[in-house]
Amino acid sequence: MCAYINRRGQVIRVGVGTPRQTQIPPMELPRYGAERLSGIRCIATHLKPEPPNEAALTAMALQRLDALVVLNITGTGFTRRGGGATGYVKEAYLAHLIPQESRTLITSPAAFKVEESKIQTPSWNISPPMDLDDLADQDLVDLVENLEAEFQREFIAQEVDADHDRVLIVGLMTSETTPLQFQDTLAELARLVDTAGGDVLQTIQQKRSRVHPQTVVGEGKVQEIALTAQTLGVNLVVFDRDLSPSQVRNLELQIGIRVVDRTEVILDIFAQRAQSRAGKLQVELAQLEYMQPRLAGRGRTMSRLGGGIGTRGPGETKLETERRAIGQRISRLQKEVTQLQAHRSRLRQRRQHREVPSVALVGYTNAGKSTLLNALTNAEVYTADQLFATLDPTTRRLVIPYGETNEHQEILITDTVGFIHELPASLMDAFRATLEEVTEADALLHLVDLSHPAWLRHIRSVREILAQMPITPGPALVIFNKIDQANSETLALAREEFPLAVFISASQRLGLETLRHRLAQLIEYAVDSR
Repeated sequence: MCAYINRRGQVIRVGVGTPRQTQIPPMELPRYGAERLSGIRCIATHLKPEPPNEAALTAMALQRLDALVVLNITGTGFTRRGGGATGYVKEAYLAHLIPQESRTLITSPAAFKVEESKIQTPSWNISPPMDLDDLADQDLVDLVENLEAEFQREFIAQEVDADHDRVLIVGLMTSETTPLQFQDTLAELARLVDTAGGDVLQTIQQKRSRVHPQTVVGEGKVQEIALTAQTLGVNLVVFDRDLSPSQVRNLELQIGIRVVDRTEVILDIFAQRAQSRAGKLQVELAQLEYMQPRLAGRGRTMSRLGGGIGTRGPGETKLETERRAIGQRISRLQKEVTQLQAHRSRLRQRRQHREVPSVALVGYTNAGKSTLLNALTNAEVYTADQLFATLDPTTRRLVIPYGETNEHQEILITDTVGFIHELPASLMDAFRATLEEVTEADALLHLVDLSHPAWLRHIRSVREILAQMPITPGPALVIFNKIDQANSETLALAREEFPLAVFISASQRLGLETLRHRLAQLIEYAVDSR
């Protein structure tokens, strides 16, 4: 049996089973965090004459108990008249957590490479076997106060900027994913978290044949995630795939901290980066469309409109009120996005009436589209070595040589939002006004970051997204950027696979003149094909 007692000496919970079987879920603990203990101690009985095992100590660490007292009971002893309890306490053990120095973490923020490393484990101390009199002489109050002071000092020493989330990334590799794709996905997720303003402290990986329907990674791995999270002082867990509302609820209940998926991280980046009214409008619409099904996913027990026992009541619950308000807001935003779509359509028609050809820059995020736009047109678009550095489309005029006489012709070149592998459907819908710049352009410049190890996968991802467009985009010219950062083997492979591509370095202004001439040929072909 296990009895859980608070610092006032009140028994708050009694369970039949081991400390692991009877542990208190993190969300139900009165206080939870890496810098302090929970304020609860556990007294457990055990029939074998041995110290507390690793499962019991892990349960202590997960709950951050003040102390774990294990009373080893003998199997035989005395029997009361008429039957009853038998046995007596042979020996007792007192175990408690101890602070540990922070160690090097898995994800390297500089290179964002996921490396193999041992998972951090908590440290604990187990007393020698003692009798009940020795146990009664222990000053637990003094012990706990000193421990919490040490935990507080350790937490402050390793604490990052208070404005940054301390993030634990969880990656799941299924049979549908190759090891290389899996590592690329985790590295990209680390970049996304960094762009969103979080600090990746560690990455946990698991290999399963398929996704666990309730917890994605299975119960055992969830316990490991919870233990690692509380050991590191993590306040956010990020999964490398989309999570259902029930999965988020199950994971948060067992881990005890906030859990988000890849889509939510992308939405947060978009919310930070949107500058224009149109961009902010579309980001809000995407966030609300993402939130709406998760609001409904809180459970039917919160609803009183479904009918049946326990669902009838005086009227709407807060869930129905929030759901209705979000639905109304989504309707208004969709109307505004439609108006924005119509406005941009009129602008495009005006440009087409003046017979000014247009070109759209497309490519994977951080491929260098804004840098290329600045290099070609002397624009001053914001650039940074980050994912989704710019969201709002920017259109500039560009003069290129045209025809056999090399006469100058003016074209319009538009920088569009960067694409990403498995772009969330809500973002595709919300950014339809922006993406129409792609479908309405006379030609496309598909920019590829050749220095990225997954450049071939990026090309496929962009082409898959373009194939989902309602209107088939115009002809495209593949441009390999950042050739100054790519090795000779990669350059040779790209030239072999894409013999008609253009190779440039936008930041170093290499190959731009060749690009202008090839762009003129592309425009001539696109105009003749109308």
